[in-house]
Amino acid sequence: MTFVNVRLRAWRDDDAPAVLRAFQVPDLRRQASFPVVTLTDARGWIASWEGAGHAFAIVEGDRVVGNVAVTRIDDHRNGWVSYWVAPEARGRGVAVAGAELLAQWAFEERGLFRLELGHRTDNAASCRVATKAGFVAEGVERGRLSYEGVRYDVERHARLATDPAPSHSPDH
Repeated sequence: MTFVNVRLRAWRDDDAPAVLRAFQVPDLRRQASFPVVTLTDARGWIASWEGAGHAFAIVEGDRVVGNVAVTRIDDHRNGWVSYWVAPEARGRGVAVAGAELLAQWAFEERGLFRLELGHRTDNAASCRVATKAGFVAEGVERGRLSYEGVRYDVERHARLATDPAPSHSPDH
């Protein structure tokens, strides 16, 4: 796998058009805690991260192509990871690179020990991202999510600070 050249940076108000574009896609719409249908909504989405955890824009060149975040940080130095990538940047390793950079930051800068994430079992792409970013599958949570009255199983993955970095990581 070719490791794409991306970087993480804090979200800015002027990123609102990229957020608005991304949330027009049906699979991303349900990831927002409220509808993102205007630039004002997109700015609100960016502002909603204040105090909720650590969210970063995934930037390729000078273009925002996704989001990666760690939330629910607890007293045991665990955190919950989430990510999304705009449709035009999918399939090139952007999410993997973003998740790896976030894990490196969370372990080294934030002092976390365990990072967890979950994906619907019917989301093979998210499973590939998790695995390639060094998150080990730990099990299935049956009926964990419900969208429009349909229950979905979720596979949980975790990465520990003591786990080896993936072999394609920028440090290798």
